[in-house]
Amino acid sequence: MITTALAILSISFYLASTGLIIRYINLSRMPHLPFLLAWIAVVAHLFYTTIIFFQNNGISFSFFSTGSLIAMIVALLLLIATLNKPVEKLGIAIFPIAALMLTLAVNFADKTPSLSQHNWAMSTHILTSIIAFSLLNIAALQAILLAIQNQQLKSHPPKRFILSLPALQTMEALLFQMLTTGLIFLTISLVSGFLFIENLFAQHLVHKTVLSILAWIIFSGLLMGRSRYGWRGQTAIKWTLIGFVLLLLAYFGSKLVLELILHKQLNG
Repeated sequence: MITTALAILSISFYLASTGLIIRYINLSRMPHLPFLLAWIAVVAHLFYTTIIFFQNNGISFSFFSTGSLIAMIVALLLLIATLNKPVEKLGIAIFPIAALMLTLAVNFADKTPSLSQHNWAMSTHILTSIIAFSLLNIAALQAILLAIQNQQLKSHPPKRFILSLPALQTMEALLFQMLTTGLIFLTISLVSGFLFIENLFAQHLVHKTVLSILAWIIFSGLLMGRSRYGWRGQTAIKWTLIGFVLLLLAYFGSKLVLELILHKQLNG
């Protein structure tokens, strides 16, 4: 009963925060209330996840549970980033997604092997993968916002929402900061996988492994191009989104096929 109450509280406050962000979207300085509500939503989400963790003797990595966990971490990282970076308007996309994923996790609970059933090496790999995906998720949303801003600034006159955003140079600097941090965790995830996980290229992992490596190459190349050749603008936006799509397919594409499609076929 308490888990249901926490989930409802979290979902409600995520959506309320989203509504207030939409209401104040054209302001250059966002009021504190939307993010106070978002903090309450994330804390309730965290308590829900913690209770489920103890009930199941570990974290479930089923499709919807993983989506809920990642959405919570993304929302938390965004709120932490808003303390000293002008990225608060990304909440308009992140908070409703967190509400949706929590809703799905509550309604489609599944008994998939939990984190406590893995050894420390696998646990390191899984957790760093989740953190990397969460950070690069925010970077992808930042890239989309940057693309909209770039396009709108070419129109005359740009909309009030675009004028309320930080300067393009600031937005690009934030994008590359997020990419750098996300790439560090992605690197740790891949290295831990190669060092500690037996049969990493097993049939059910090969697509995830290859796609993750391709994403790592793209993000690394983009950061190197930024450092050596000054890549920015559309080049940065395009390759950020391509890299994130590869990660999205690696993390969720394989789980979608294995857990939802093949599982239904085998039990149908």
